[in-house]
Amino acid sequence: MNKSGHRSGRNNSDIERVLGEIIRRDLKDPRIGLITSVVKTETTKDLSECKVYISVLGDEKVQKDTFEALGRAGGFIRHRLAEILNLRNTPQLHFIHDRSIEYGVNMSKKIDEIVGADRSNEEE
Repeated sequence: MNKSGHRSGRNNSDIERVLGEIIRRDLKDPRIGLITSVVKTETTKDLSECKVYISVLGDEKVQKDTFEALGRAGGFIRHRLAEILNLRNTPQLHFIHDRSIEYGVNMSKKIDEIVGADRSNEEE
């Protein structure tokens, strides 16, 4: 792997970790869902843009409110990110809804239902 590929991978993981901490610890907005996680980040090579994939567990209102609050706090989050990581360029943050954790939870529930139904049928 070339140096720039390694560096961008490190930047992505650092940004992902720090954004998670900022959202959990520094944001006091009650609209942000209790189970909100940064799933993945993708930054451009010049660090001008960053896609932040966010997963929020909760109903549609909780998810909508969380993304609205994150959008409003974008400047603050970017400022804190610059303070903590001391990057040459601090990227513009674009929050994207990631439903992978929600999907996994739903699949797990369906599997449990099927296994439970099979056990009931075997006992009869």
